[in-house]
Amino acid sequence: MKLSVVVVNHNRCDLLKLTLNSVIKSLNDIDNEVIIVDNASTDDSVIMLETQYPQFRTITNQANEGMARAANRGIQASRGEYVLIVNPDVILGKETLEKVTAYLNEHKDVSGLGVRMLGPQGTFLQESNRGLTKPWVSFFKLTGLAKHFPKSRLTNRNHKEWVQEFQTSEIDILNGAFMLVRRSVFNEIGGFDERFLQYGYDIDFSYRMRLAGFKNFYYPKTYVINLKSSHAPKFSWTFIKQFYGAMFIFASKYLFKLPEIKVPGIQLYPAQYEVER
Repeated sequence: MKLSVVVVNHNRCDLLKLTLNSVIKSLNDIDNEVIIVDNASTDDSVIMLETQYPQFRTITNQANEGMARAANRGIQASRGEYVLIVNPDVILGKETLEKVTAYLNEHKDVSGLGVRMLGPQGTFLQESNRGLTKPWVSFFKLTGLAKHFPKSRLTNRNHKEWVQEFQTSEIDILNGAFMLVRRSVFNEIGGFDERFLQYGYDIDFSYRMRLAGFKNFYYPKTYVINLKSSHAPKFSWTFIKQFYGAMFIFASKYLFKLPEIKVPGIQLYPAQYEVER
């Protein structure tokens, strides 16, 4: 099987339908499976999946286990050569899956892939090619970790090596809203760190990929629309605990003794990057 699509859902019934319909249109002739892991939704998500999408596999959790653990369940149940993690508020373009799988087929040295993301109004989302929101950018600057992410637009805006919107390039971090990864990567470094409940799991996983010598790329020749819905208001205690708690976990793993990035026969510290011209 070529592609496994894994979607983690929690109370996103209507948006989930939009995502799944776009996935269906984008799959074309790709040998695939679609797995939805439902994190104890209290809306009609599970009933909707059973009645409207019986061709897909649904894993129903009895409690909200968080994004990382639920995604790991879906990955462990999947069989595809490539695994796509996509949020239930992301709408894929008609040719998105065909183009990204073809790119991985043609570029064996690319282990993970992200695409150009647009907001609901069609504006380019900068986290497409840096993977970081503004609070995470501030976190990396304040902790001194920024120097280890040279492609993440953390310092001088005029840096000549930064990735532009329509430039296919190697990047530091894959955005968890849409991240396509070879199964061989999961087999080697394991799944997501389940201590990250809702945020930071993609940043940690991307960094672990770099430590293992894998390459993450930004591919702008297709797009997705990221509606960026969120359950918890940004000033709620739930958001603060999960969002800034993820930063604390990340710092505790890497701040005090940052591992060197090693590739067989080569030591990269910081990493070198490739850009397609």
